[in-house]
Amino acid sequence: MLRVLLIGNNGQLGWELARALAPRCDLVALDYPVIDLADESRIRQVLRDRGRFQVIINAAAYTAVDRAESEKALAMSINAHGPRVLAEEASHRGAVFVHYSTDYVFDGAKGRPYVETDKPNPLSVYGESKLLAEQAIEQIGGPFLILRTAWVYSLRGDSFVNKVLLWATEQPKMRIVADQVSNPTWTRSLAEATARILYENQDDLRKYINERKGLYHLAGDGFTSRFEWAKEILKRNPRAASSIAQELWPASTAEFSTPAKRPLFSALDCRKFENTFGYRLPPWKDALSQAMQES
Repeated sequence: MLRVLLIGNNGQLGWELARALAPRCDLVALDYPVIDLADESRIRQVLRDRGRFQVIINAAAYTAVDRAESEKALAMSINAHGPRVLAEEASHRGAVFVHYSTDYVFDGAKGRPYVETDKPNPLSVYGESKLLAEQAIEQIGGPFLILRTAWVYSLRGDSFVNKVLLWATEQPKMRIVADQVSNPTWTRSLAEATARILYENQDDLRKYINERKGLYHLAGDGFTSRFEWAKEILKRNPRAASSIAQELWPASTAEFSTPAKRPLFSALDCRKFENTFGYRLPPWKDALSQAMQES
């Protein structure tokens, strides 16, 4: 049975990872304050105290995109330096390291889905911090997977889906940006894909991952705008009885002033993952329907 260390189990993705991994592996799940990715010595001490693992998964991150602009040092510590330390510790222990990154490493100017070889150009501190982690992990080497994903959501936590459902109870007229485009990605789909890679190849996992190590795009199949996504959310609203939303209007990103710039078209092309591992995440509308049914 695989012994897996999961960092960040209280987050949206980490919660689903723990759910997917716990039944079929020896799982140790940690989160802040037990482990603090902004504290290098604490990270190393916690890992020494917990013994050996065959897999280390980092699902923790500083995800407050706008606040990162004024808390750059903290965002860099958690998103860039912390994952570097985890990757070093995994490499020293001969463990597989799995880390998640973001479509926000791109500037959105390409106009069509990004592939892994496209040059990143982050527009925000958040995107920059995540890119630095990717680069550090690749430099350290060892058997690793960096899974770039996009527009991650669940019905737990502060996701866009939950925000739309909340706004629907407060605003009869809602304005949603229509010029930001990417792949909505349900945390459960992402977690189950991760678990599947580990389970199906656990007999010789280190060798299997080492032969396929690298950066992969892994996001919901297909892409859409936030405006169209919001329409689908409201169409499937499991709390429709409490909704007062009657009209949904498209807006431009320029109409909303935010500290951090967002890429306008950051959809990810996930064919490399599919060609390597043999499957893809479900179409984003199908995943959204299932998520709503299980809320």
